[in-house]
Amino acid sequence: MARREPLNREKVLDAALELADREGLEGLSMRRLAKALGVEAMSLYNHVSNKADLVDGIVERVFGQVEPADPGLPWQERLRVMARNMHRAFSRHPVVPLALATDRSNPTSPHALRTLDDLVGTLYAAGFDDLGVWRALTAVNALVFGTLLLSTGGFDGAPGRHAGEEQVGVYIRALDPERLPHFARLLRWTRGGVDPAADFEQALDLLIDGLEMAVAN
Repeated sequence: MARREPLNREKVLDAALELADREGLEGLSMRRLAKALGVEAMSLYNHVSNKADLVDGIVERVFGQVEPADPGLPWQERLRVMARNMHRAFSRHPVVPLALATDRSNPTSPHALRTLDDLVGTLYAAGFDDLGVWRALTAVNALVFGTLLLSTGGFDGAPGRHAGEEQVGVYIRALDPERLPHFARLLRWTRGGVDPAADFEQALDLLIDGLEMAVAN
């Protein structure tokens, strides 16, 4: 019989992330995780304190997958690369933005917060004061997480699929084009398909253009 390799925190978190990706946050439990790992649930407590620690751990794991930007780039390009890399990493694991948006995770480790620290440093390098950095950071986070909300079916649908796709037909049948002509027109146009990646890039361009104008003033 092959000898099972001993568990460590990294193996537990990797298995937890895989389970959460498959079953969602509600399906992530110590019992199910133990079964996936082929161990008794009590043995997991040697590596994680509880489910909250487990969720914080998988969030930290995904933050660690966000590739840093070259610090030598102009701040606009650094910001663009970081926003893209955040979006890419989180879209692979929609449970992470869900955990953050619903306040089920508030990771505080330096490893988890490195990405945000780099982002804040980039905004300071652009010339923003403290208030400007705060507002710009809020705008970047709103773009990344807001786009994910739409493009992953509300954080728990298929990545790359627009959240509104399934509902467009319902809206079109229910809307009165005479009373809501503009919304009806737009929804009919979306029946031809949308491109979440292109939508994100366009929104990111607009955001960076706006930040350039703001810091110049």
